[in-house]
Amino acid sequence: MTLFSTAARQATAALRELFPETPLQRNDFLSARHDAEIWLKREDLTPVRSYKLRGAFNAMRKVRDTRPDQRQFVCASAGNHAQGVAFACRHFGVEGVIFMPVTTPQQKIDKTRVFGGDNVRIELTGDYFDQTLAAAQAFCAERQAHFLSPFDDPDVIEGQASVAVEMLEQLGRAPDIVVLPVGGGGLASGVTGYLREVAPETGFRFVEPLGGASLTTALLEGAPTKLQKINSFVDGAAVARVGDNTFRMLSWVDRADVLLAPEDRICVTMLEMLNHEGIVLEPAGALSIDVLPELTDEIRGKTVVCVTSGGNFDFERLPEVKERAQRFAGLKKYFILRMPQRPGALREFLNLLGPEDDITRFEYLKKSARNFGSVLIGIETRQADGFARFTERMDAAGLAFRDITNDEALSEFLI
Repeated sequence: MTLFSTAARQATAALRELFPETPLQRNDFLSARHDAEIWLKREDLTPVRSYKLRGAFNAMRKVRDTRPDQRQFVCASAGNHAQGVAFACRHFGVEGVIFMPVTTPQQKIDKTRVFGGDNVRIELTGDYFDQTLAAAQAFCAERQAHFLSPFDDPDVIEGQASVAVEMLEQLGRAPDIVVLPVGGGGLASGVTGYLREVAPETGFRFVEPLGGASLTTALLEGAPTKLQKINSFVDGAAVARVGDNTFRMLSWVDRADVLLAPEDRICVTMLEMLNHEGIVLEPAGALSIDVLPELTDEIRGKTVVCVTSGGNFDFERLPEVKERAQRFAGLKKYFILRMPQRPGALREFLNLLGPEDDITRFEYLKKSARNFGSVLIGIETRQADGFARFTERMDAAGLAFRDITNDEALSEFLI
């Protein structure tokens, strides 16, 4: 055993103070679909519903072992890391100061308070995460508190490696392939760091959200590089820059093994797992399952473990997830069209709709002294090819229209 694999086993043993191992479950639905043995490592079933508790606990444990007088720990997070740190602070009986952006949803603030109890204090500061992070680090420097990184810390990486220790013991053999979500890289570097030592025959595939491809960019550039823009929908994995420590452990990865998952497609996967399997996953937690269709030929007949990294999903977001899933599947579209301002024009337009077409949004304001008015309309249908027939009928009727479904600027402003 190397130092890393030994440390990962020690972290795993220590974690048993906190919670039992998370289940490794064979999923019959996915296995049948892909003609493979698909196992899910259910990190969405930890006490804080994500793997982040592992790294936070291990880092805090090791600090307490070497500096038992250190009683104040700080983090900057609006999500799973904050909840993991809060839970660990209550376990160790130390003070946690958790910095969150002012824009953090109240649900996440409340959950962090529940997990930390009287041991945590929440500071809301900054509209953007960079401002929040700067405030947290300034606080640490002033108070000699210990800053707990969400991923770029060797002790955190060791803690996340406990996922692999459990996985191997539960499966009883080395899987052929492990599919891992990637944000800052803490989970991926920990799991691969352990398995490459003790199960070198195992292969890996990595998944990033399309709007947060920080590992892909780092591999292209040869070093961690900050993305100029990220899509924050997959909030558990939309990281602008992988860590220095995590990249050192992942620099061997072949770019071809890093897959990008479109945010709207992830919504389809989330709804499918909820409706078919009753499994609630957050967007980042669905990443490893989302790319299985791209790997079908490669994984046929093999044993594959997908790490479902988290299940902290606010059901108030469900309408947005459904909307995005429908748009990706081609079952919902938005149009702007010019409609003649005369009696009967709306009735004529409605006759263009097919039997399976349903209007979900209609906005029209009659303009004075104009022959035409603009209409914003949203339409759902049961079969994606129904839209081709609908637009053909609009063309034949001489209507001027524009499909704005995938126009990010317009759809954000109008929809």
